[in-house]
Amino acid sequence: MAKKQVESRSGSRSYRVKKGTSGPRQVKRSTPAKKKSSHQTTYNGGNGLDHLGFQESLDRVAILFSGGPAPGGNAVISALATQFLNDGVSVVGLLRGFQYLQQFDPRQGKVMVEGEHYMDLKLGHVTGIRHLGGTILKTSRANPGKVEGNEIKKLSDLKDPAKTDGLRRVIAALKRLRIDALVTIGGDDTLKTANYLRHMGVNVVHVPKTIDNDYYGISWTFGYFTAIDVAKDLIVNLYADARSTNSYFLVECMGRKSGWYTYGAGVAGLAVRMVAVEDIKGKLDVERLAVDLTNLIIQRERMGKKYGVIAVSEGLADLLPEGEKPQRFDEHGNAVLSDAKISNRLAYAMEAEYKRITGRRRKIVPKLVGYETRSAPPCAYDVLLGSQLGMGAYRLVNEGRFGQMVSVGENLQIEAISFDELIDPKTLRARVRFVPTNGDFYKLKQALEFRARTELFENGERVESAVFGNEHGKRKYRQV
Repeated sequence: MAKKQVESRSGSRSYRVKKGTSGPRQVKRSTPAKKKSSHQTTYNGGNGLDHLGFQESLDRVAILFSGGPAPGGNAVISALATQFLNDGVSVVGLLRGFQYLQQFDPRQGKVMVEGEHYMDLKLGHVTGIRHLGGTILKTSRANPGKVEGNEIKKLSDLKDPAKTDGLRRVIAALKRLRIDALVTIGGDDTLKTANYLRHMGVNVVHVPKTIDNDYYGISWTFGYFTAIDVAKDLIVNLYADARSTNSYFLVECMGRKSGWYTYGAGVAGLAVRMVAVEDIKGKLDVERLAVDLTNLIIQRERMGKKYGVIAVSEGLADLLPEGEKPQRFDEHGNAVLSDAKISNRLAYAMEAEYKRITGRRRKIVPKLVGYETRSAPPCAYDVLLGSQLGMGAYRLVNEGRFGQMVSVGENLQIEAISFDELIDPKTLRARVRFVPTNGDFYKLKQALEFRARTELFENGERVESAVFGNEHGKRKYRQV
């Protein structure tokens, strides 16, 4: 047999390929030697990790989409599944993320039913879908790594049957379905779960997914450009309404942990000010921020501009003092930020501040923008990016490079990053990629925001000036 050597960030592995054959079904790992699994293991409540190994040949691959939808998700699924199906490898589409997997328990009659809990994907399912919004696999926020009262805090906890009950159910379900490799498509919480499964013996590759674009290890995530483009259209419509009615809209954009979404949508949508977590030092003082934004409105009025749209990030709610933070949490332990109603609170505070300063009433309308952007038909770039990430996942699985996330570099070249580089070893959470405040993207949003300054002229008089950026990168001022 000929040997094929594969290099990866996590090291090299050798594979034996039978002469005269092609395709992944003939690929078997020669090292390390492991006992083949019979695929007959059922959920037993967790009596050790020795029953979690998967067989060495690649005959059946599963795809799972978890968390919120993102434009381009179907492109990932299509490219990934099509390649395996063309190679003669069976592909299983797991429905609604981890929801049904974590409930698996044959003793209680909770089994995996084809058509209800999973699909045996065929070419007819996965061709002609790259341009579609949403995901054909459905999705949920089910979190098998979180058991109430038994949180996994360190890798040694993965040996604790009580803390890994949900994960073991997932593994038992995968075994019952005869899955040799799993591809997860999801956000940072899904990556965290994939990392747990990797340490418990599952052959897993991860595809990054978030419209927030805050994923460490990749510059742009699929769905981001579509989402901010849809948000841009909504903001532009609101801008036209504000201009027609001499009013202000305070648009609350998605972006739990960073400002990529708010800044991108705000720049494209003509927002006069954009505020996200990168703009706040320490805890958020709603009243102080309301004062700053109210002063902006008054400065614009002095220029004759009595209208505008201000974009703020939902992630600001995470910076509220402890007593003011949302008290409701999702399956992954994240606060439900919408409960904070940050745009409502800011709008009310700004109206009060405006009346205090001017004695007049000013209409400021809070508006949430986000869910409308998650399942829109993907733009061409997101179709290309999603398709390439799907191809990357196919390549990593086919080469046995598990425990890695697919990424892309220049010219959409496929890259792979080990989970170890993406996961904080102390918290076991995925690292977050913030907008660098010393970077050009942040400087772009600053340059295109409305600013007012006081300038000293030759006669010694101080007057307010609006600040604009010009094509030469210098500043020019318009006297008020």
